[in-house]
Amino acid sequence: MKVSDILRVKGNVLFTVKPDASLWSAVQTMAEEDIGSVVVMDHGDLVGMLTFREVIETLKSNGGQVGTRLVRNVMDDAPLTVTPATDVMEVRRLMLERHARYLPVMDGRSLIGVISFYDVARAVLEEQSFENRMLKAYIRDWPEQEPAQS
Repeated sequence: MKVSDILRVKGNVLFTVKPDASLWSAVQTMAEEDIGSVVVMDHGDLVGMLTFREVIETLKSNGGQVGTRLVRNVMDDAPLTVTPATDVMEVRRLMLERHARYLPVMDGRSLIGVISFYDVARAVLEEQSFENRMLKAYIRDWPEQEPAQS
């Protein structure tokens, strides 16, 4: 299974913010849309990723306030990315090694989606369930063996 398969099922609705947006407006978007991340874009280029991790760290270091901080001051400015052709097993490995819960999917310089740890887990579970059903159907239809001849 490839990242493109996950995006095909998930869809590729994107939520982006500009680096000079207020952190508060980005947090409002994340809360309203029930999402854990937004992609930071500047003039059509991916320049960062803002996830709930950066928001929580900001709250911790700023006495529970986001204040007047800008997205650019708290975003991950070097997010890990994948391509549509990246294998899901590689995605799982990367996510675990880098503790990344959200990965932008890039086709060249174009952002085409974001996948989450949840999206990957759901896709793997669905693939395994499908394979399980196919194996069970195959076993049910197993041809009977002919009796041994003497």
